[in-house]
Amino acid sequence: MLLGVNIDHIAVLREARKINDPNPLDALGICKIAGADQITIHLREDRRHIHDNDAIAICAQSALPVNLECSINPDIIDIICKLKPSRVTLVPENRNEVTTEGGLDVKGNYEKLQKAIDKLHANEIEVSLFIDPKDEVIELSSQLEVEWIELHTGTFANIYAMLYTNLSQTHHTIKELELSKNELKTKLEKSIKEIERTSKLAKKLNLKIAAGHGLNYQNVTLISRISEIEELNIGQSIIARSVFTGLEKAIIDMKELIKND
Repeated sequence: MLLGVNIDHIAVLREARKINDPNPLDALGICKIAGADQITIHLREDRRHIHDNDAIAICAQSALPVNLECSINPDIIDIICKLKPSRVTLVPENRNEVTTEGGLDVKGNYEKLQKAIDKLHANEIEVSLFIDPKDEVIELSSQLEVEWIELHTGTFANIYAMLYTNLSQTHHTIKELELSKNELKTKLEKSIKEIERTSKLAKKLNLKIAAGHGLNYQNVTLISRISEIEELNIGQSIIARSVFTGLEKAIIDMKELIKND
């Protein structure tokens, strides 16, 4: 099981004070030493955390492969083609969201996606689509001839948090998931089975499979045991733990959890 460490949240801390500390570039060597397999960043249209100069420096200096998340905005795709990361993960973007809230509308954006994918492939950049675990979306992704899909695990993570943590007792409670424990357990089992089923379908269609969003030290093993999934991309929980343990220890702890011996 490979681990991509998303370092966006280092830039979130920097932007909170509008200074140049902490610098996400400083994380590259630590991630490598700790055993991370990939660096993941998201160049958003509104540049709320990672900026162009960050992306340029990270792509140029990272000893690990760089997975650059971005929208299908043609201007952003042009920038990415110049940066030439190892992989681009195309994601939906809503400027009002706190973080990415779901997978791509592949059917509704099929032609736009095809143009973006063709341009990225012409620049020898591997492409992944960030999608919900739905059969139809998996099949459409295969038709677009991308190398990877990344399954959105946010729904699973939200259900898990409402069932097994104190989230429901906080101001961040998820209203639509304020359900009984039995109802949440049923939803969680259904969500896991959905991820398992679509992973098997993607494998049959010769897609490489990653997963991410909302994964943390409590819930990650339920996803990492799905053998078809080759890679997890995790950011917020690793960076949050690093505040207390240091980044190297936080990554090592996560790598230990996702081992599949």
